[in-house]
Amino acid sequence: MLNTTPYIGRFAPSPSGPLHFGSLIAALGSYLRARSMGGKWLVRIEDIDPPREIAGASSAILTTLEAYGLEWDGDVLYQSQRLDVYQAKIEQLLQQDQAYYCQCTRKQIQAMGGSYDGRCGQLPQPLTQGAIRVRNAFGIDHFVDQHMGRVTVDKPFAAEDFIIKRSDGLYAYQLAVVLDDIHQQITEVVRGCDLLEPTCRQQSLYQLLQSPAPKWLHLPLACAEKGRKLSKQNHAPAIDNHNPQASIQAALAFLGQPAVTAESQVSLMIAQAVAQFDLALVPKQSEILLDT
Repeated sequence: MLNTTPYIGRFAPSPSGPLHFGSLIAALGSYLRARSMGGKWLVRIEDIDPPREIAGASSAILTTLEAYGLEWDGDVLYQSQRLDVYQAKIEQLLQQDQAYYCQCTRKQIQAMGGSYDGRCGQLPQPLTQGAIRVRNAFGIDHFVDQHMGRVTVDKPFAAEDFIIKRSDGLYAYQLAVVLDDIHQQITEVVRGCDLLEPTCRQQSLYQLLQSPAPKWLHLPLACAEKGRKLSKQNHAPAIDNHNPQASIQAALAFLGQPAVTAESQVSLMIAQAVAQFDLALVPKQSEILLDT
């Protein structure tokens, strides 16, 4: 039987600054994949870490996507509007003894060998405050990436009871991203290779929540130097909204795609890029050093 499930992809930036070239790779790569599959492309703003967020960044990101001809489907989803959903799931997991409070410090975890050993989850009298960890009953240590092939992570990392709500009260990325991808019915997650390892934890969460996981497709990271990706934290410069053509061509080249000839209108460039998108041409490496 043919799989008739419609393709739904997404781009989910955090509003910690403007989009830079590395962000464009993830946005353009996920967009081209979704549109070339005849699917939908959604945008989600991951705004659940206020200390890292910059005022006005959310609207600036959306303005940049529009300037680059990356038109999304439906309404933008803001994680900050779904805090009650995250909390309800955490309370359910706590009630079912699938999560527990932990007060161990980073120094204590280092003394355990660098991986948390689950000790707070074994106390005869459970803690009632602190960070909240999920009981990682599955410890999935591998997955199949649609482009990179089989990806395996260290077993101690995969097996660790990881945090789903921080001790400062902020919700952890792992829980929020899985609940949102389930909510938006995402069928394939296209993003950078910096999230290869966390994918295994997300796979374990899907198992725990008894929900089918999406397919995974990770793209090479744009790096200024080996092991140092372009990011807002290391002050990567914003891409130019007024001259998107040059950045689009550069991003296509980075992804191994042929150049587009229609530079008169951004919309025509993007349409041509979708028509000639070929996943097999994308480099199968986790990071690519940019010429400086």
